[in-house]
Amino acid sequence: MKRIATSISFHCSINICVIFFLVLFILNGISLQAQENPVDNKDTRPVKNMFESTWLIDNQTAIIPYKGTFEFDIMHRFGTWDKGYDDFYGVFAPSNIRLGLNYVPIDKLQVGFGFSKDRRLLDFHAKYAILQQARSGGSPVNLTYLVNMGIDPREDKKSGFLETSDKFSYFHQLMVARKFNDYLSLQAASSISYFNFVEATMDAEGNFLGKRDNMVISTSILGRFKLTNSMGLIANFDIPMTDDEFNDPQPNISFGIELTSSSHAFQVFVGNYKWLTPQYNHTYNQNNFGDNEILIGFNMTRLWNF
Repeated sequence: MKRIATSISFHCSINICVIFFLVLFILNGISLQAQENPVDNKDTRPVKNMFESTWLIDNQTAIIPYKGTFEFDIMHRFGTWDKGYDDFYGVFAPSNIRLGLNYVPIDKLQVGFGFSKDRRLLDFHAKYAILQQARSGGSPVNLTYLVNMGIDPREDKKSGFLETSDKFSYFHQLMVARKFNDYLSLQAASSISYFNFVEATMDAEGNFLGKRDNMVISTSILGRFKLTNSMGLIANFDIPMTDDEFNDPQPNISFGIELTSSSHAFQVFVGNYKWLTPQYNHTYNQNNFGDNEILIGFNMTRLWNF
């Protein structure tokens, strides 16, 4: 009970810190906007290049490309490097890869789908920009909503699915982002992951102990600092806010380098998330950064405008 109480206290403290961070984030943006941009010099067009890609490591960013943009994603995660040279630091270990296709049919809306190697997962998403940071005189931040639906198509006995609906999982995320200057952009987000199906927990004798919660709440903080016009440092921190005695997802720490051109973005990084569908990362991650359960990953995106 003491451990559970400590855990609850810790997560409540984190929640308060995140809320405080978000409030300061928005108020600081409003203050800077008011000081730097007189009302009579409004330019409400969205700021350019808040982020260089719709992805930053394991999270989608708050940006929506221009209407008519078609995007192709390649995402790869090697195995953890804790075995050292035995599997060449995870390069020769079992890996995960995702291929994705996205399109912007109307202003501020992106839709897309992807499929991953692990569990042969399918995912479909929609992302809408409720607010877009203006160059001057308008919104001081981007406010973007993301919804994702995952489908586990497995039919084997290991899946444990009893109904078709058991295959479905969902992810909802609200993102607040701001480009502070030509070098620094930050984003904070709150997320809800939900699974229709949860596995039962059994003891060694086969007795039923219980089930984990269907829903996990989490928070993500990410950012980019540009070193040159085509290279920047990136970092990502994901914190689960919900746990119970049958499920204790581990937080994610990741950081790396991003290289970009007008139509490409390439990111290489280290972190401890292995899944490529967000609700699986936030719910199932058991890799612990402190225990050296770290892996190398990369993302590549290619854009076309029609």
